[in-house]
Amino acid sequence: MDKEINQFQKDLLDSARQMKSGKAIRKTEVKLSTAAEARTRIGMSQSEFALLLGVSVRTLQDWEQGRREPSGAARTLLKIATQNPEVVKAV
Repeated sequence: MDKEINQFQKDLLDSARQMKSGKAIRKTEVKLSTAAEARTRIGMSQSEFALLLGVSVRTLQDWEQGRREPSGAARTLLKIATQNPEVVKAV
């Protein structure tokens, strides 16, 4: 039992040292949805961006979380917002 505890402590200290040094064993990347990317680039809250698009906050959340896909017109507006956020901000 003492041997297991010592090994656990050693492994835990090694993990803490790796974290502090910035060495990652695995790297996870999360791809943002088009809606989330557009909103992030514009720098608006969900409620502000939903109001700008003329949709409910719930609809925007569904788009951002991948539960639903935006319609053709909304998809085009999101693409414009992603590629040229200044244009959307000006509206």
